[in-house]
Amino acid sequence: MTDSIFATSVFFRLAIGGNDLGAFHTCSGMGAEVEMESYAEGGNNGFTWQLPGRVTWSNITLTRPVTADTAKIGRWLDETLRRVEPKDGEIVALKPDLTRIISWQVLGIVPVRWQGPSFDPSSSQPAVETLEIAHEGLRPS
Repeated sequence: MTDSIFATSVFFRLAIGGNDLGAFHTCSGMGAEVEMESYAEGGNNGFTWQLPGRVTWSNITLTRPVTADTAKIGRWLDETLRRVEPKDGEIVALKPDLTRIISWQVLGIVPVRWQGPSFDPSSSQPAVETLEIAHEGLRPS
């Protein structure tokens, strides 16, 4: 198969409330779950109705090696923690040449957790940061 059909390396660009927070190497947790409610109708013993209920959205976690964009996360967190106000944003999946593959509008984003890098001079591993966000929903954009 060719790269035009499947992306072999993907980067994820995150923007929240108009702030471009840079590119991330991994993005996980994009998903939703619909709670189902069972309803047994009187006189109908052959089955139980399955009715869709609330939708819950899982948190999204993004990771990347520490770059100059790490300062953007720090500024955004500082601004957000002073006044927590959910803001809409966008996650864009990009090919290595930075052409767009697909994007999602993310509604009502609030930071849940930021894990800064651990610097260990005896390790050859890059310093990595992790950002976890909660949200109110996803839409393809």
